[in-house]
Amino acid sequence: MEQTTNEAIVQKKGGSRLQKEDAAKHHRKKWGLLIVGLFGVVCLAVYIGLGAYALHLDRFWPGTSVLGHDVSGLTVTEATQMLQEALPETDLFIYYMPEDSADNEFLSNPEDPDEEGAPPHYSVLLSDLGMELDAQALAQSAFDSQRNTSLLSAGKDYLRHRRTIRSSNYYAGNMLTLDEAKADAAAEAAAQALSIAPQDTSYTVAEDSIRFQVAKDGLQIDAAALKTAIREMEWLSDLSLKASYTAVPGRSLTAQEIYDEVSSEVKNAGYDAATDSIIPEQVGAEFDVAAAQAALDAAQPGETVEVPAVIEYPSVTAEQLKAVLFRDVLGEARTKVGGTAARKSNVKLSASTINDYVMNTGDVFSYNGVVGKRTAANGYKPAPAYVKGETVDEIGGGICQTSSTLYLACLRGNLEITERHAHRYIPSYIDAGMDATVSWGGPDYKFTNNTGYPIKIVTSYENGYLTVKLLGTNVTGVTAKMTHERLSTTNFEVVYEDDPTLAPGVEKVKTTPYTGSKWRTYRHLYDKDGNLISSAYEDTSDYKARNRVILRAPAQAAEPSAPVIGPGDIPASPDEPAVPVQPDEPVEETPSTPIIVLPEDFSNSAA
Repeated sequence: MEQTTNEAIVQKKGGSRLQKEDAAKHHRKKWGLLIVGLFGVVCLAVYIGLGAYALHLDRFWPGTSVLGHDVSGLTVTEATQMLQEALPETDLFIYYMPEDSADNEFLSNPEDPDEEGAPPHYSVLLSDLGMELDAQALAQSAFDSQRNTSLLSAGKDYLRHRRTIRSSNYYAGNMLTLDEAKADAAAEAAAQALSIAPQDTSYTVAEDSIRFQVAKDGLQIDAAALKTAIREMEWLSDLSLKASYTAVPGRSLTAQEIYDEVSSEVKNAGYDAATDSIIPEQVGAEFDVAAAQAALDAAQPGETVEVPAVIEYPSVTAEQLKAVLFRDVLGEARTKVGGTAARKSNVKLSASTINDYVMNTGDVFSYNGVVGKRTAANGYKPAPAYVKGETVDEIGGGICQTSSTLYLACLRGNLEITERHAHRYIPSYIDAGMDATVSWGGPDYKFTNNTGYPIKIVTSYENGYLTVKLLGTNVTGVTAKMTHERLSTTNFEVVYEDDPTLAPGVEKVKTTPYTGSKWRTYRHLYDKDGNLISSAYEDTSDYKARNRVILRAPAQAAEPSAPVIGPGDIPASPDEPAVPVQPDEPVEETPSTPIIVLPEDFSNSAA
């Protein structure tokens, strides 16, 4: 009983202590809440006071800019004056953000290099856009927007302005207008400046290597979209405008494709008549294709890699050619042009067609290919020509004189003759063996430029003479002369044919005769001092004989046909072998009345 009483007493004493502790905690909590409440009231009062201050401030809040210009602390009047002065000289910043511009690494703009890290851009003054601005309305609108808020929000906005610059976009309608034509011109200029042409795979040949530049994509700015964006003032408040673009892929070449190009035939520098410019020389190169491809695969777009190569160089470079282009007369020939006016016209026209024709090293000239088909539509006229041994008027009669004169100039120029055919009958306007007959669809005359330099054919027709010159470059001083020898002569015969329209005893020559002959030509080369270097066989020309055909009345007794020597032609003695004319005794050209001759097997050849 006593024990129980003692425990109760102890318990009663402990409960009293706990009650006192709880009362103390409650008291402290009340004071804490009171202090927090008072602090909140003070903060709210300060905040409301700040908001009231911000709303009633007659100047722009700190950190405020209008169209990129800082107006912090300025009155509306001061801001208006600043904007009127500054905005016309303010740039509209047009830029694009490359797709691969991670971590703020931008492409450099070769047209407008700027500080490192800036995106490629183009700037245009607002004044160049024909800008018209109500600066006062713009400043007032920007100022009013800061007050267009509640008392509670004003303090927050004011504090935010103090921490960061807020560029306010205040322009619309009557505040800012642009000249559309000037805006479109600026958009075109920006699109052109910012667009980047794609970079194809390219290569350059060095002394003992090849440098490859890997392909790189370009980009094309959308000029139409940019025009719309500028016209409608879609730029940001800091006067920046992001332009849209499309990627333009560069053409990639494999190492094998490059090898196929550079390992081809080495070429000397040449001449492009169409542009009147020198064509660069072409070198040859051998390199390891597999190693080159591996280097290309490992390289970044636009990067340059180098691989070893064995280089073969041409004998004539562009720089060397400039000083000696068409410097020398390689060969020249001149013939007298006779016959009808139509024939002379055809000779003159065909000569003008090949005038100024240029051949680079290794080129093959085709007379038919260059002159083309001889038709009335092309300006050629009917003139006497021989078809299957008969004299007829053919379109283009006479054009063989041009090909023959050109052939002789080529022989004297020591050029390589690729194709040449002698006439059926010997022509009189050029030495025997020096002619070249042509026919559309039949015989052609061709020669090759076997020199290391370009050749130009130059023709002229004056005072009844046709002159053909071959201009080129003779670096050795070697010249060529031609001689010929007659191997044999074939006499013509007199043949009679009955013609009932003729009176008895009357005769009429139907066909004039030609004495046939066979000739051999030789080319002799001399050095620059006139010393004979070599003599070589050139070609053989076998000209046919043509009988004299005489018409007479049938009643007249027939007379036997007998061989007759053609006028002016002396056959070679059968027991005296033909001897070549020596190169130091050149045969002179003795033009006489032209004889127009065609091969028997072709119907559109002309002498």
